Amino acid sequence: MCIREIHMNLTHEGAGCLGRRRAYRRCIENRIRAGNTPVAWLGGVADTIFIYGCERDEAALFRRVAPRFSLTVRMSETAVSVHNVDLARGSRCVSVDHKSRVSAPALRALRDVGVEYLSTRSAGCNHIDLDAAHRVGIQVEPVAYSPDSVADYTLMLMLMAARDARSIVTRAESGDFRLNPVRGRELRDMTVGVIGTGRIGSAVIDRLRGFGCRVLAHDRTPKTVATYVGLDDLLMCSDLVTLHTPLTAQTHHLLDAARIARLKPGAIVVNTGRGGLIDTAALAEALAEGTLGAVALDVVEGEEGIFYTDRASGRARASDRDRARASDRASGRARASDRDRAAAPLERLRQLPNALITPHTAYYTTHALRDVVQATIVNCREFERRSHVPGEDRLPSGGPGPREDRLPRGGLRPREDRRPVRRSR
Repeated sequence: MCIREIHMNLTHEGAGCLGRRRAYRRCIENRIRAGNTPVAWLGGVADTIFIYGCERDEAALFRRVAPRFSLTVRMSETAVSVHNVDLARGSRCVSVDHKSRVSAPALRALRDVGVEYLSTRSAGCNHIDLDAAHRVGIQVEPVAYSPDSVADYTLMLMLMAARDARSIVTRAESGDFRLNPVRGRELRDMTVGVIGTGRIGSAVIDRLRGFGCRVLAHDRTPKTVATYVGLDDLLMCSDLVTLHTPLTAQTHHLLDAARIARLKPGAIVVNTGRGGLIDTAALAEALAEGTLGAVALDVVEGEEGIFYTDRASGRARASDRDRARASDRASGRARASDRDRAAAPLERLRQLPNALITPHTAYYTTHALRDVVQATIVNCREFERRSHVPGEDRLPSGGPGPREDRLPRGGLRPREDRRPVRRSR
């Protein structure tokens, strides 16, 4: 079935079939990749999307992709706030990044200037007040991008933590080329526990198989071939634990002090999911006491206003300062001292030799960034098409929240067939 035929079926049959909707989106994505994207059948009438928090590399990609949709993209490096919603006036669709919070006042102000759809350039929506979005009638949707970027980075952090790479590199840079006093560990000798087996968690498991280690998994809805166990069993049996679950009210501090105490002595914790999944103060305490062997974190509680800024030189770009102020306003923290207090656990972790911290950069690859930009435009055009096809239902206002289990694995590549799940007895 050609793309135009799919669009005709969606239009005349009411688009009640979810399979057709997914096929439609895959066709769009494949045409984007081929550089041949007709726009007549997209059904969109909105000619403009406004992009908030748009960095220069994203801007270059948006300018290159948008003309394939006969689309005008307007952009700003500043994060969305009640003070700059007029920038989006005339655009029903806006896009935001994951680096700053989108508060209820900002959402109300966006709705007042005519915004109906918000696409976040991230896999999760925890930085957006979804309840407020639902109340004002703004639909929120994340994007799908290649899970390989985060999965590769996760494996890198695992290996670095297992070999104490931070200490080795630091000593070498200072001219100390002696062997590290602490010998490294090999993944094949370890049991690795994977919490969350959505697109990224499953990709991590696929990679771990090549190292020959034993893999345990935990997820409310098993999604891949793995030995699934209860969370407490996973914590007590794993030499290394890695987190890949969305941050929700239920998963906030999933690893709290009590669960951290259940980990094996000398265990390693890796987190490339969301900082709020771990009680950072309790984690730092366990590291300082020596009950944990090491941590490798790409996300940390209190990272807002710190990550993506240059604190080493004492200078920050104007966009960095604006982002920090917007984050303060959105989260109700008006004073810099409050932000510093929230960042105290992060600063404590940085002082510990067995803690490896990177600034939420696991997703940041050329491939993934291209996927994010393309999926942002696809999502906005799909919203417009749903709005103008008779009988086509929109997404619920407020959006579905984190959608790891609903997005195609491999970013903008066709979804692989699901394989049977093996549960532990």
